[in-house]
Amino acid sequence: MTLNQLRAFVEAERGGSFTAAAAAMDMAQASASELVRRLETELDAELFVRGSRTLTLTSAGQELLPYAQQAVQAADHGTRAVRSLGSLGGGTATFGVLRNADYYLLSNLVQMFHARYPSVRVRLVGQNSAETAAAVAAGHIEAGLVVLPIDDEGLAVSPLLRDEVFYVSADAERTRAPVTIEAFSRAPLVLYDARYGWQDPTRRQIAERAQLAGVPIDPLIELEHVEAALKLVAAGVGDTIASRAVVEAPTFPAGLRTAPFAEPLYDTIALVRRRGYPLSRATRELARIAEDTLREIGVGLSL
Repeated sequence: MTLNQLRAFVEAERGGSFTAAAAAMDMAQASASELVRRLETELDAELFVRGSRTLTLTSAGQELLPYAQQAVQAADHGTRAVRSLGSLGGGTATFGVLRNADYYLLSNLVQMFHARYPSVRVRLVGQNSAETAAAVAAGHIEAGLVVLPIDDEGLAVSPLLRDEVFYVSADAERTRAPVTIEAFSRAPLVLYDARYGWQDPTRRQIAERAQLAGVPIDPLIELEHVEAALKLVAAGVGDTIASRAVVEAPTFPAGLRTAPFAEPLYDTIALVRRRGYPLSRATRELARIAEDTLREIGVGLSL
């Protein structure tokens, strides 16, 4: 069994004919047909029902197809990985960043990368960590930075550092002591990341604590951005949460007070990529710069 035989089989199934397979592999139709015939001889099984116009998989073909696709895809990924080992004179880096990347000095990530590798195209996606993890798992982007916990099926996760999360209020009384989950559940809450709600990693941790304590968390207001939540808190509408990076930023509203949680709460920032799939040279270099940036600023406790 050879890779070319498997590729001819996969392309014939995709295109529905040996003619389509031959076109995809840049060879004669007879050659593509012969590759599949030899594969069938080796397996002692027919893989296609030869119709007058189109090919249809037999039961044996259906069994072989996912393995053949995986083998061809792995070979293609390996070829690209080896070819990318040279100088970064081209290609595309695809990477997901934290939605609040500016607070971690990641806003100049593209500028730093472009200065070093001006010929490389960059696709940098900023979104909620749940969405970044799903995009990496699906292969839409190669890697990304996320806050844990996430659904990590099919992902390789490398924790980088953690950043403590604080309770934020304009009311001095409500920040006088560390905040318990019971007190948190009773507060008028203004929470962000409304689109993902309790799938958001930070809110997910809070929900798990509330479940164990047997108390409900029912936000007064939900919106998308931490900056909008902080403005409402500064206006006395309610209270919210924010990581140390946000609290210590120059843009943090004056007059707001913070308190730690009675059981300290942390955002653990990690690099994720698809398990078993090597990164392209361009994305690997972009990930390295992002990782170095996070480690250099020393937010919270480095892991």
